[in-house]
Amino acid sequence: MYKNVKRKIERGVAFPTCVSVNNTVCHFSPLASDETVLEDGDIVKIDMACHIDGFIAAVAHTHVLQEGPVTGRAADALAAANTAAEVALRLVRPGRKNKDVTEAIQKIAAAYDCKIVEGVLSHQMKQFVIDGNKVVLSVSNPDTRVDDAEFEENEVYAIDIVASTGDGKPKLLDEKQTTIYKRAVDKSYHLKMKASRFIFSEISQKFPIMPFSARALEEKRARLGLVECVNHELLQPYPVLHEKPGDYVAHIKFTVLLMPNGSDRVTSHSLQELQPTKTIDDPEIKAWLALGTKTKKKGGGKKKKGKKGAEAEPMDATNDATPQEQD
Repeated sequence: MYKNVKRKIERGVAFPTCVSVNNTVCHFSPLASDETVLEDGDIVKIDMACHIDGFIAAVAHTHVLQEGPVTGRAADALAAANTAAEVALRLVRPGRKNKDVTEAIQKIAAAYDCKIVEGVLSHQMKQFVIDGNKVVLSVSNPDTRVDDAEFEENEVYAIDIVASTGDGKPKLLDEKQTTIYKRAVDKSYHLKMKASRFIFSEISQKFPIMPFSARALEEKRARLGLVECVNHELLQPYPVLHEKPGDYVAHIKFTVLLMPNGSDRVTSHSLQELQPTKTIDDPEIKAWLALGTKTKKKGGGKKKKGKKGAEAEPMDATNDATPQEQD
């Protein structure tokens, strides 16, 4: 697509790398001064996105720091998130509704005795837009409403699923942990503090559209200036949320293109071997997993040879201990 292009192509980070450990749900992007050391048995959720010319690819994956298969409730959370992601891949297709996906992923989490975490949204993405107007709710409730929408051909979505063995209602424990922000381009305010004006000018030049981490700024000055920017809504913060200590939390995110010939998952990572305590017996879930992701062409003709791994095969729900993702 970009071969022989003479103009300079903008590219870079579309969402800062987050490393959220154990019961931390999301958005933990440590500063350079953070000296946390990962330990054996930690459940590590890595979330990131990049772009070329504003076209964004987002991904999140969960890995347990251990040798051998993941067992018990940790495996339940991972299997719930991954199976929900596999079903979402099959249901996010032209003609389907966003509420169909919401209902399905909640049902899958319940099958593993887990909860889908509230407040996590899957967004349509456009060029230089990481959070478009079309949204898929993870959990439907009276406090969070989105417009009903139908998926259409040639759209792109970041499907974002977080499953927990807890109650799925994460809390903000410490605002000081927040390090990721996005400029609110529709807001304006004359900042009073010199440090705030300096930081906001730097942000406007370096990160006019995409989310960024305070790690990319001079740390001491950033701490002074960011507060006023957030208080006057010039910046949108991405808070670090937590489930209760001891809860197992798993995060899977992928980018899917709704192409004329079906859905293409363009970001993924293979899972560890899982041995969950639950198995999928529900016939509706099995039927969803049996769906392919490609649109069958009518009529004859030779079948074109595709790239290996380009099409997600129907998933065997009887062998759901280690669901296979397509690379």
